[in-house]
Order: sequence, then structure tokens, then C-alpha cells
Amino acid sequence: MSEGVQSRVAAARAIAAVFGGQTLERALASGREAAAGANSGASERAHAQALAFGALRFGHRLKHVLQALLERPWEQQAPELRALLLVGLYQLEYAGTAPHAAVSTTVEAARSLGQGRAAGLVNAVLRRFQRERVSLLAQADGTLAGRSSHPEWFTETIARERGELAPAILAANNEHPPLCLRANVARTSAAELADRLEAEGHAVRLVPFAPAAVVLERPIDVRSLQVFQQGLCSVQDAAAQLAAPLLAARPGERVLDACAAPGGKTCHLAESVPGLGELIALDIDAARALRIDENLARLGLTATVRVGAVEDPNVLGDARFDRILLDAPCSGSGVIRRHPDIKWLRRPSDLPALAERESALLASLWPRLAPGGRLLYATCSVFRAEGATAIDRFLAATPGAVDVTESASLQLTGLAAPESPGETGLTLLPGIAGTDGFYYACLERRAP
Repeated sequence: MSEGVQSRVAAARAIAAVFGGQTLERALASGREAAAGANSGASERAHAQALAFGALRFGHRLKHVLQALLERPWEQQAPELRALLLVGLYQLEYAGTAPHAAVSTTVEAARSLGQGRAAGLVNAVLRRFQRERVSLLAQADGTLAGRSSHPEWFTETIARERGELAPAILAANNEHPPLCLRANVARTSAAELADRLEAEGHAVRLVPFAPAAVVLERPIDVRSLQVFQQGLCSVQDAAAQLAAPLLAARPGERVLDACAAPGGKTCHLAESVPGLGELIALDIDAARALRIDENLARLGLTATVRVGAVEDPNVLGDARFDRILLDAPCSGSGVIRRHPDIKWLRRPSDLPALAERESALLASLWPRLAPGGRLLYATCSVFRAEGATAIDRFLAATPGAVDVTESASLQLTGLAAPESPGETGLTLLPGIAGTDGFYYACLERRAP
């Protein structure tokens, strides 16, 4: 297989796996294992990843183009052929690939994928796009879904719920996310971490509302940084770094991080609040729970890691906690810039089931909160069904539950969060706060 073709083949296979319901992260990991066995170079693997991310990020716009170019409907094409066509168009429109190289390698990749009969189709589609690019893109951009490269249901929901902020949110979802680090404040500070990174030639900036955050202006593989290897920092978006200060745990208190894997927020709590009475990190997935142990070890921290369901009374016994963090499993609609496959994996029918699950977790954990204690509910979602709507429903049904988000968030100086009159909790939106999308609600249990 000639140079450059292998990366196109790997990207197409990963994208086709996403079409089949697999996450891009898992699909690329499987591809890397296969490539390692075939002695594929690191540059080829990195290029395959870049192509897969880019093609999925802008794929809904490019899908509109393909629907105008293909005689047979998009859905009737073989998954790997659909994926390869997206890769080809992405190279021509977004990646800056020389047109002759984009066409020739993509055609050769079709043969390598066993789509030899379709090689002529691939060649014809890509060359016609070059000739008719302006009119084809104008047609694709006739709708908000097309020009923002999102599913129609997604753009309709965002437009309905966020109004004039919708275009900024959708545009931010297509941006390349920055590499945001969290200083391990048990061993260093954000300022010291920034100074060290700058001395090594990295351009960095601090985040006013997240005092442990350091953003690298040019993302790199974090594993290559000595500060990461030495346990002086972790990767965590500034929005996710608000969980620890909003939870406001104090020395001597018992704290539960439910749904904790891979442990970023557990580690932040351990770093920022020395002397906790007890810190338990709970997750239902044993394999993911191992990552909590790995992160604790790398950072030189301690916590009790348990595996099991929140609803299982045998996992936590009759334990009650002063602070509970529920970072609930959700749609991930706030982190699309990091995971563009979410655009392809999520369906509107997913939201009711996810909201029901989030509400069930909240109801199961509330009895474990001590009187006077605080529960922080969090989702990396921008949909109200997984945020304010769920919390309003819970507050209406739960005597003694009080929303204290407004007072808790006063300490977040410099945070650009939009005013949402009448909306419970704190919503951070991509493109507005300069962070991933997140929702937080601080709930306290009134003492009898």
C-alpha cells in the first residue's frame, strides 16, 4: 500500500465503525492495534486520526454535497464507501491537501478497501466537486444544519432552546479544542506550571475563573510533557474544573464522587482539599475504574475506589456523605468539539432515556446526603432536558432540597456565562464561555 493511502484507509474504516455505532476513540484504538501489527508509521496513524476527526466534524455539511453528487441515495452506499467519500471531500475542502493527491490517494484507498468497482465513482465525485464546488456548497449551506454541519434535530433543538446564541454554539462545536491542563495544586500552582511550560517553549495562558487551569495555545501530545509525566498536571477542560470549587468540600468531610471514571474530578478534589475525612470514587464500569487508580497513582494522591451501581445498597452500605458529586452520564452534547462522532452517534430518541437515567441517579443519591450537605449535579450537555428541566422537576418533588447555585457560583470571577432568566443552575455554552459545554446545579439539603 503506497504512502498516504494507508491513512485514508484507516480513517475510512474508523468512520465506518462510527456509522455502525462505535465511538471514534474505540475505532481508532482498534485501528492503531491493527496498524502496529502491519508496521504502520506513527505519522500515518496520526494522519488517519486527523482525517477521521475532520471528516466527522464537517461530515454533515459534506453529506449534503454528496447527496447531490450520488445517483443512489447516501444511505444505500456501503458504509466504508460513504466514509471514504467524506474523507476525500474533507481533504479537498478543509485539509489543504493538494487536489491531485487527494483524488489519487482516495481512489487508490477505495481499491484497498475492496471497493475496486467504486473507484471510478470516487474519482468522478471528487473531480465533479472540484468543478462545481461553489454551487454545491451554496446548496448545502441553505439550512442551519447544513452550514453548521450538524444533524437537523440537533440544530432545531439548540435554536429552540438557545435562540440567538445557537450559531455561536454550533460554530464552536466545529473548532479544534485547546489542550487545557489542571495544575496539581497539592504539588504546584497554575502560575508555576505556566512558567515551566513557557521556559520549555510553549505558549500558555491562565483562566481567570479556573485558578488551576493552564491552556496551551498549541495542543501537543500531553504524554510528551515532563510536567505530566511527573504528576504535576492532568488534562481537564476549564469547565470541568469548576466542579471542585462548586462542591466546596472542607477538610474532615466525607465526599462521594459518583460516576467517577476516569477520575479527573476525584483527583481535583483530592488535590484541592487536603485533609478530607474520606473520599470515595464510585463507578459501575470496572475497566474504567482502573483508570481512576492509575490517575491517582500518577498524581501521588489517595482515594477509595469502588466498583458498582449507585442504586446497589451493598456498594456503599448505609454511608452518608457531606458532599456528593454526580457527574451524570449524558448525551455529551457539550463536548462535540472534542468528540465529533457524537453528531453521528446521538439520536433525538436518546434524550428521554438519558434524562430518565440522570433523574434516577439523582433520586438514588439524595438520601445519602447528610442534612446541611451539598450535592453537585453536573452534565457535559447543552440540552435543557439534561440540565435545568431535570433539576426543576427534582426540586419540585423533593422537600428540603434547595438550589444554591447562584451563591456558590459568585466565586467564579471572570466567567462568561449567559444570563438565562428563570433557568435553574449554571450553564456554560461552547462559544460563549470559551470552554466545553457544561451544566451545574448545587443542591443543599436543609437540616430538619
